[in-house]
Amino acid sequence: MKRPRLNVLARVVPVPLGLLLSGALVWGATDADWSGSTSNSGNTWASGSLGLANDSRVPMFRIEDMRPGDTGSNCIRIKSNADFPTALKLYSNSPNWPSNFQSFVSLKIEVGSGGTFGDCTGFTPNATAFDGTLDQFVALHTDFRTGVGPWKLPGKPPNALSFRFAWRFSPQAPNSSQSVSTDEATFTWEAREHE
Repeated sequence: MKRPRLNVLARVVPVPLGLLLSGALVWGATDADWSGSTSNSGNTWASGSLGLANDSRVPMFRIEDMRPGDTGSNCIRIKSNADFPTALKLYSNSPNWPSNFQSFVSLKIEVGSGGTFGDCTGFTPNATAFDGTLDQFVALHTDFRTGVGPWKLPGKPPNALSFRFAWRFSPQAPNSSQSVSTDEATFTWEAREHE
């Protein structure tokens, strides 16, 4: 006995229709906008600083009553507070003296480690920074560009260098050099990030 055509359709049609409806439900579910996130907060930027200090409180030299052949020396320690590498130079911004008396004062400057102001005990030289006369130093090394050096400071402890200044009054100083004095000399250390 044949089943009515309508009855067969009624049993077959619900299957694809159910699939379509379930697909629509799934499709609708994928429209959900799920998300996740992570963050890193508290970011700031602060500039560093570059400062120099030395361990002196008075001039390195206040020499009086020199006689031909007299000598002397002193040490000074230069320390940087920079936390990055810098280049250190030494110069004098003293005026270029008109007299030639300074030419009779020889000056040797060594750079190294150890020693403190007023006491060169333990000073170990690494290099000679200058070896000439006082008037030559004042005339030739007048700013950072023309200064002696550079020496590298690493930006981490000890971040310091010691300098030994040794002078000598020429044994050949003429009679005209009696009762004469130099103008004041200023020795300046300057550090920069770039040479």
